[in-house]
Amino acid sequence: MEKPLEQEVQELVADILEDYRGDRAIDRMEDFLNQPDKDVIINIVNKMLRILFPGYYRDRTYRVYNAASQLSLQIEDVMYYLNREIAKVLKYSSEYDQDSEEQIRRKAQKITVSFLKRIPAIREYLETDLEAAFDGDPAAASKDEIILSYPGMLAITVYRMAHELFSLSMPLIPRTMTEYAHSVTGIDIHPGAVIGRYFFIDHGTGIVVGETTVIGEHVKVYQGVTLGALSTSGGQKLKHKKRHPTIEDYVTIYSNASILGGETVIGRDSVIGGNAFITRSVPAGSRVSIKNQD
Repeated sequence: MEKPLEQEVQELVADILEDYRGDRAIDRMEDFLNQPDKDVIINIVNKMLRILFPGYYRDRTYRVYNAASQLSLQIEDVMYYLNREIAKVLKYSSEYDQDSEEQIRRKAQKITVSFLKRIPAIREYLETDLEAAFDGDPAAASKDEIILSYPGMLAITVYRMAHELFSLSMPLIPRTMTEYAHSVTGIDIHPGAVIGRYFFIDHGTGIVVGETTVIGEHVKVYQGVTLGALSTSGGQKLKHKKRHPTIEDYVTIYSNASILGGETVIGRDSVIGGNAFITRSVPAGSRVSIKNQD
């Protein structure tokens, strides 16, 4: 005799709840309401876009048209939600597992305020990135078009804010931000990468920039480029080691080129042709291309 469907459901629930008690990394039921919320972090990113680009990313829920009042509301929103998410992350971090709730609250508030104070510096970098995109792309009709429609500009913007949080030794949240941008644009920039002014991503789909990458100023990168590690077989033993390349100033890297390794340096004023595979340094002023096989 077949069991009633309701009984099947009850038994399934009981079996899965028992499986949750396995004390594994995927079994975290004891405090799920206080775990970081990915959707809230994405919402913070979108609120930050309105602050970084006033007039472009409008929040139509606000009915106050005075600039100071509207900015105050936006800052308060970001401060509240970011502070709350940071506190959740710190609570689960081994570095702070001995701290009291009050100590974590104060630390979260300090990180939040420090991040928000960096907004003018982030905007300074973004202005140079916007200029590089407009000067470097003859298809760009206006800077407005770049801000509102270019995936490279969005990916760089999210990276810029995530990198500031990463620099404040904030775990999890910066990576969640850049992976959101990755999911929207197809461009994967680790928040730990160091990227100078006037950075331009053209087209962008499939670009990967690893954690320890260092990129100078006036660098232009096309779709499909990988700035990656030579090998990750060492796993966690490679943490905090320089695994990704250094790209010096005024370098152009064309589509689908791969530049790998922590000791690899691409010298200033170099041009890396499409589909090149590079694991050794090249001197300043180099022109690297794939030979015709005909």
